[in-house]
Amino acid sequence: MKKKNKTFIFSTLAVVLSTIAIAMQIFVFATHRRSEDEKYAEMLKEHFHNFAAPVPQSVEFCGQKVPLNNTFVREALDRELSYLTYQHATTFLILKRAFRYFPLIEPVLKQNNVPDDLKYLAVAESSLNNAVSPAKAEGFWQFMPTTAKEYGLIVNAEYDERYNIEKSAAAACRYLKGSYSRLKDWPLACAAYNCGEGGIKARMNEQKVNNYWDLALNTETARYVYRIIAYKIIMQDPQAYGFYIRKADCHQPLEYDTVTIDSTINDFYSFAKQIGTEYKYFRMANPELQAKKLTNKEKKKYQFKVPSSRSYDWQYLIKKLDAPYEFIESL
Repeated sequence: MKKKNKTFIFSTLAVVLSTIAIAMQIFVFATHRRSEDEKYAEMLKEHFHNFAAPVPQSVEFCGQKVPLNNTFVREALDRELSYLTYQHATTFLILKRAFRYFPLIEPVLKQNNVPDDLKYLAVAESSLNNAVSPAKAEGFWQFMPTTAKEYGLIVNAEYDERYNIEKSAAAACRYLKGSYSRLKDWPLACAAYNCGEGGIKARMNEQKVNNYWDLALNTETARYVYRIIAYKIIMQDPQAYGFYIRKADCHQPLEYDTVTIDSTINDFYSFAKQIGTEYKYFRMANPELQAKKLTNKEKKKYQFKVPSSRSYDWQYLIKKLDAPYEFIESL
C-alpha cells in the first residue's frame, strides 16, 4: 500500500513539474513574442510614415479663387488631394508624361485664349494618355465620336483626330469656350465638360444656384472639378506631396520630321520603311492612324510626324536638358 502511495505521489509530482515547465516555456515564448512585436512597432513608428496631404491656404483656378474657407469645399478638395497623393504609381507616371505633353498642349490653349489651368482637365480626363472609356470616349480629351465631329475633328475607322494631341486640344478649347460663354464661369464650364451643359443648367435652375461650389451634382461631376484642381496643386509643387522626379527620369520631348501625304496609302507597314522608320514608331508618333491603310479619294493633304533619328537617342535628349539631374519643381 505504501509502495502504491509513493508511486502515485511521484507520478503526480512529475505531472505538476511537467505542467510548470510547459507554462514557463509558454510564458518565455509569449514574453519574447511581445518583445519582438514591440520592437517591430517601434520600427514602424520610426520608418513607416503617411502624412495627410496638405490643403493650401489659398488656390486659384482659371483666375477664380476657390472658396476654401467653406468647410465643405475644403473637405472635397482634401479628398481628391489625399487620393492623388497616395495613388503613387499613376501620379508618378502623370508627372513624367506631363514633361513631354504639356509643351504640346500649352501653346494650343494660349492660341485659343483659354486659361492655362485647363491643361489639368486633360490630366483628370485621361491621365495624359490616349485612353478609351467604357462609353467609347477616346483620346487625351475623351471626346465621344459625335461631339468630336461637331467640334471639327475627323473620326472614322482609318483616321481619328481624337488621338491627335494638338487637334483634340483645340477642339476641347472650342467646347469649353462655348460653355463658358453661356455659363459665365470656368468651373461650371469644366463640370459641363464632364456631364453635359444641359445637365448643369437643369441642376442650376432646380436649385437656384449660380456656381459650382454650391451645386449638388452626381458623384462623378461633384468630384470632377476638385480633382482637376488637386492635379494642379500637386503638379505645380510635386515635392510638397512627396513626389521627387529628376528631369532626366521624365518622358522627354521628342523631335520629329514631317511628311505630307496627298494620296491613298494602302500599306503603312511598307510606307514606314520607305521613309526610314519602323511602323511601330510611326504609329506611336501618329496615334490618329487607326488602320494600316488610309483611303484618300479626295486627295486631301495629311501631315504626319516622323521621329527623327535623334529621338531614339536617350543620351542626346538628356544632354538637351538644363540641369537634367535636378528634381522638377513645377509642371
